[in-house]
Amino acid sequence: MKITKVEALANIATDIRIGAIEQIYEAQSGHPGGSLSCADILAVLYFNQMNIDPKKPDAPARDRFILSKGHCAPALYATLARKGYFDKELLKGFRKIESNLQGHPDMRKVPGIDMTTGSLGQGLSVAVGMAIGSKMDSAGCRVYCLVGDGEIEEGQIWEAAMSASKNKLDNLCVIVDHNGLQIDGNIEEVAGLVDIKEKFESFGFNVLKINGNNIEEIIHSFEVAKTVKGVPTAIIANTVKGKGVSFMENKAGWHGKAPNKEEYEQAINDLKLQYII
Repeated sequence: MKITKVEALANIATDIRIGAIEQIYEAQSGHPGGSLSCADILAVLYFNQMNIDPKKPDAPARDRFILSKGHCAPALYATLARKGYFDKELLKGFRKIESNLQGHPDMRKVPGIDMTTGSLGQGLSVAVGMAIGSKMDSAGCRVYCLVGDGEIEEGQIWEAAMSASKNKLDNLCVIVDHNGLQIDGNIEEVAGLVDIKEKFESFGFNVLKINGNNIEEIIHSFEVAKTVKGVPTAIIANTVKGKGVSFMENKAGWHGKAPNKEEYEQAINDLKLQYII
């Protein structure tokens, strides 16, 4: 039986999740929770939405993607390998000293990485600069920036948001991976972060709120964002931290912890059951 486009993208998201878990287990280091929550978003961006070519990773007119929450690099690396930017075997070197695939993405060492990230809050500022540059050059590229909900506690996010609105950057799309948890617990308890949609609206953004683990909703939100003129778009993507792995879901403790052998095997089994055949 032939599967649909949405089902094919769901399978790619499962590939990304498995790739992330394999990297983190092999390295015994990394951030599984947020890597798993954003896999569906990455699958849609890289395999359905962005104007990119793995054979021409530096093409001037390509769309740009910035993983502002750079600690979730395992998901991005798995995506890039699945897309064909580099050999999947290289994923085994994640966080090893001789590898280019370190704990945070490095644009100088990894094809397909548009910005080196890791210091939380900085990615959106760079995305704003890229979007302004595209406008000045009439390049026509879109810029996508994925931030974490814990990350947007950083003041620099909102400075960048003001600049995006002032410059009418309708070629900029911010995606908030809103899984509700950060390293120290619930985002509302840690920093009192509430009403994210209203916050972005107050900064002049067009704001969409979706289920960030639903492929159809993700596709639709990106298509709507392309039609918006004169203002940037923020997509508040409600996700599940640790999505797809039963014992990791909605557990802040899995923000930055590697599974042991038994946990790894269970995680892979959980994920393999989600393939649509």
